[in-house]
Amino acid sequence: MSELVTGEAVALELRPAKLPSRALAVLLDLAVAMLVYIAVATVLVVSTASLDDAAQVALSIASFLLVLVGGPIAVETLSHGRSLGKMACGLRVVRDDGGPIRFRHALMRGALGVVEILLTFGVIACIASLVSARGRRLGDVFAGTLVVRERVPVGQTRFVPPPPPWLAGRFAALDLSAVPDGLWLAVRQYLTRMQQLDPQVSWAMAERLAADLAARTGAPAPQGVPPAAYLAAVVQERQAREARKAFGGGAPGGYVPPLAQPPAPGAYYEPRPQPPVDQPVRGGTPAPAPAVPPVPPAAGAAPDDRPATGFAPPA
Repeated sequence: MSELVTGEAVALELRPAKLPSRALAVLLDLAVAMLVYIAVATVLVVSTASLDDAAQVALSIASFLLVLVGGPIAVETLSHGRSLGKMACGLRVVRDDGGPIRFRHALMRGALGVVEILLTFGVIACIASLVSARGRRLGDVFAGTLVVRERVPVGQTRFVPPPPPWLAGRFAALDLSAVPDGLWLAVRQYLTRMQQLDPQVSWAMAERLAADLAARTGAPAPQGVPPAAYLAAVVQERQAREARKAFGGGAPGGYVPPLAQPPAPGAYYEPRPQPPVDQPVRGGTPAPAPAVPPVPPAAGAAPDDRPATGFAPPA
């Protein structure tokens, strides 16, 4: 089992693909590519019969590179790491952090695959996969990718609770490039388990993680913001950036609404009840409406006047 850390700082227990399944997938891909190449070569021979031998050889080499090299690169890029052979064997190529691959990853794997698989009949790829702890060939090492099994049991995932609404978009300009994956994972694990910890221990852990995170970003945590709320807001900012990077867009300011992910048990805040409409009674006079909870102050209010969020220091 291999533990990967995604862009949302989620630890994924993915199973790297074994050499037999990878070899079978490669053989299926090569068989399909050869059939396509034979069909293309036949069409070229018929359509270029009037050309000289040099032109026919050049077209044959170009079609070979296009079908057997460019084809797998295009298929893996468009399918996010799933060629026909990998789909048949239940495999997928992912990045080292568990995310989907892009063109540069597929290009590096395809370019080195010419030497590893085609020119040496897979000898170099087999040796590299046997030596690697996660079964990676040289193309995976240089591209930063990993071939994993998709058909594995999916365990229960803990969701990170959303931050208080008054912190929405407050950390959009924060530099998160220097924060390591290990710290993101520690912050996420704390946020998903903070309700199960002793209040004193939870507050101390939040302060320590917030200090580490502030040291990595180069910006101190805002005054008056509880450390757990600060951690949740920064994690949500990172999730928003990963979503924009993956889908090419996003909400202004990098804010992802809290309802974009299911709240954890013991949510920090509940929706404010709406005041009921006065209902007439038999006497002709409207019945008085019950008392309405006070409306929380605006985002610019003092920290002590903010609505309760669950991120409160222990007594």
